Amino acid sequence: MYEADCIIVGGGVVGLAIARSLALAGREPIIVEAEKQIGMGTSSRNSEVIHAGLYYPEGSLKAALCVRGKALLYAYCEARGVPHRRCGKILVAVSEAQGAGLDAIVQSAAAAGVDDLRWLDRADLQTMEPALRGVGGLLSPSTGIVDSHALMLALQGEAEAHGAQTALAASVTGIAADGAMVQLTLEGEDAPSLRTPLLVNAAGLGAQALARSMAALPPALVPALHYAKGRYFMLAGRAPFSRLVYPLPEPGGLGVHLTLDMAGAARFGPDVEWVDRLDYAVDPAGADLFYAAIRRYWPDLPDGALSPGYAGIRPKISGPGEPAADFVIQGPEDHGVAGLINLFGIESPGLTASLAIGEHVGAMAARLR
Repeated sequence: MYEADCIIVGGGVVGLAIARSLALAGREPIIVEAEKQIGMGTSSRNSEVIHAGLYYPEGSLKAALCVRGKALLYAYCEARGVPHRRCGKILVAVSEAQGAGLDAIVQSAAAAGVDDLRWLDRADLQTMEPALRGVGGLLSPSTGIVDSHALMLALQGEAEAHGAQTALAASVTGIAADGAMVQLTLEGEDAPSLRTPLLVNAAGLGAQALARSMAALPPALVPALHYAKGRYFMLAGRAPFSRLVYPLPEPGGLGVHLTLDMAGAARFGPDVEWVDRLDYAVDPAGADLFYAAIRRYWPDLPDGALSPGYAGIRPKISGPGEPAADFVIQGPEDHGVAGLINLFGIESPGLTASLAIGEHVGAMAARLR
């Protein structure tokens, strides 16, 4: 039996940010990751957007942690040399009827403390992005993009420089309460058992299964898990846009939007498909739906310009037709199990919010000592 100061299950961007926060506070975290590399799941299968904090309900964790995380993330990237760009985003209304949707976004953003949105009329759109078609929109200047892989490597490196360790290809098969400690069982006959006074379950798509393996944890406190698959298609050649372009949000996500990577390549997505298993295949036939959605705001998209890119699956805790759920971050005061912090439903804007989530969990952990 090996005893660790603290353990984080999950080596995605959120788990790494938590490990960094704990290591900087003087803890000695071990990051336990099931894959052979860090960030192989949701963290590397997204739009790599630094969100401004426009869409989330007032008073929600998503709103607070996105806005705080955005500020922390820009500062961190600048200080650590992580590739990023504050390129801005245009939310475009393609009909007059969508004006009410833009009003709602402005109100939501203001409630979260985002006060830099700028209204655009049709002439503004034509001046800023001549290829874009719409009746008006909003400019979000604090939206940006980040190299998520470089970010995760920076977080891992800083955490390890301050005493953290990373265990890769280490699958946790179960956890159990052990007095004031939490015990972990790892896959494999020769794998050691671990005990720790602080376990952070940041396992993303595996967080619910891990939590349900603990008999002492009330099952009602583990939310349902819904897989929301989003596909991305890549654009051949360079897009005639210098900013990200988003339609108005739709049920389950933010619609088929245009984002750019650090090299200037354009990609479109994600759409939302509710699935019952982890499947990252991208059917080329799905491009037909993308062409129709994109041409509502970019009518000159050439035929044959899209090719299958990649897919990601979000660990949603609200299902089809249900209101979007907030992040769930539970400590012992919520579930009664000493030394356990669970994170559920950490989807978008989890990348943007990662450093703020690390800060939040670090403060929770400090109260448990």
